[in-house]
Amino acid sequence: MVDLADKGLYNLERIHWHLPTPALYEQAVKRNEASIAHLGPLVVRTGAYTGRSPGDKFIVREPSTENEVGWGAVNKPVEPERFWNLKKRLAAYLQGREVFVQDLYAGADPSNRLNVRVVTEQAWHSLFARNLFLRELDQDKLAGFSPEWTVIQAPGFQAIPEIDGTNSEVFVLVHLSEKEVIIGGTSYGGEIKKSIFSVMNYELPARNVMSMHCSANQAEDGSTAVYFGLSGTGKTTLSAEADRALIGDDEHGWSANGIFNLEGGCYAKTIRLSPKAEPEIYNTTRMFGTILENLGMDTQTRRLDLDDDSLTENTRAAYPITHLPNIVEDGQGDHPRAVIMLTADAFGVLPPIAKLTKEQAMYHFLSGYTAKVAGTERGITEPQATFSACFGAPFMVRPPGVYAELFGEKLEQHDATCWLVNTGWTGGPYGVGERMSIDVSRSVVRAAVSGAIDDAPTRTDPNFGFEVPTSVPGVPEEVLDPRATWSDPAAYDEQAQDLARRFADNFQAYADEVKPEVREAGPSH
Repeated sequence: MVDLADKGLYNLERIHWHLPTPALYEQAVKRNEASIAHLGPLVVRTGAYTGRSPGDKFIVREPSTENEVGWGAVNKPVEPERFWNLKKRLAAYLQGREVFVQDLYAGADPSNRLNVRVVTEQAWHSLFARNLFLRELDQDKLAGFSPEWTVIQAPGFQAIPEIDGTNSEVFVLVHLSEKEVIIGGTSYGGEIKKSIFSVMNYELPARNVMSMHCSANQAEDGSTAVYFGLSGTGKTTLSAEADRALIGDDEHGWSANGIFNLEGGCYAKTIRLSPKAEPEIYNTTRMFGTILENLGMDTQTRRLDLDDDSLTENTRAAYPITHLPNIVEDGQGDHPRAVIMLTADAFGVLPPIAKLTKEQAMYHFLSGYTAKVAGTERGITEPQATFSACFGAPFMVRPPGVYAELFGEKLEQHDATCWLVNTGWTGGPYGVGERMSIDVSRSVVRAAVSGAIDDAPTRTDPNFGFEVPTSVPGVPEEVLDPRATWSDPAAYDEQAQDLARRFADNFQAYADEVKPEVREAGPSH
């Protein structure tokens, strides 16, 4: 632990190795990177970039790994020479500067974790990595830490698109064979977190481990459940149950040993966070050790305004999972009893819950469906179907079919029951019907994860082919049949067929990657 010459970093002014949280606070404040808010969280600004820059992420295309990557709009190639030229200039930029190093783990399962070294230009990003990944507290082990992957992040260094072949001054370049990530031009902390998630999505399938963009929790009897869902579907809310301990809120692996968290912390949205609706997350915004990105703060009183969206709607809190009261401390759980796929269907077509066969589960996993509604993004005036393969397309390095096949194998091997849960609209589409009540969503999820409706009587949905329970404790029976909630059943039929066509059109991209029975598990249209 002397220098970083093995990664091409020379003549550094100083290397701060493994600083603990209080020391990183001191450095961040001394260097004018951050302010301390009331009750102790660290408040930072990320500048022009307040979210990820997916258009600026590239993977180095080289012979030893190129056939394993699902190249396309998400995984954009860059030539090795571009990577090395940019890396050399990045190294030159860092000469004479101080850097901060954290040696951490990605993966709570010791047999399926990666040793990761994170080198940052700023102290607060070092704390971010320390919060989001898993720490090694044994100083002897830390002294002998051997990194498998290295992330070098320097927001002050910018790419030159005309020279570097990037789309802007921001770059996130992943070199799979060199096991290295370089990040520059952006201070958004999420780029560090998601670059390592992308790495895990490359590494784990080679070990026959399913990598998942999902939350997971555990009941008192040890039974676990995982929850897939895109933004706005209720994943965080529905997986945060008082009688179930949180394994993790965003990224997991599923190995022969069971479920395990890939992270050691959480990166939660905080805009308009309610102390009543989400008290556990709210409380983390009032704790020492939490980093708050782009939150409003009174500079005199140092009190926060969680409703302030003047910088961005994407305000964030990054905190260690130990800030939460009810967690599974080792970040590991048994094979899941239930797999929940959450969707917010703004077309009002899908039932509040449906039981999926293994093939249907693979189909819907590859589809990754939800719907945006008017007002969520500029230019959206009516419901818009959104599909994100594997419920996390921006982070899936291998072809989507690889993850779907692994997913199907895990479901079959461990007899997990898969459910599709609609937290969106009922009684009509957005603007006509109403949002599914949180009580209904909680009731169907509780029934699913407890096994209470595993053998419940069902009806077959004529459009999508899945089985819909005709009775769920705490849910009015008429709500379980979406067609019956519409005042005009013929309008429902038309809307259902339209949504079925959207599914079919989207799935064409994966048709050649899956077996015929999976292709045929989709809706009729």
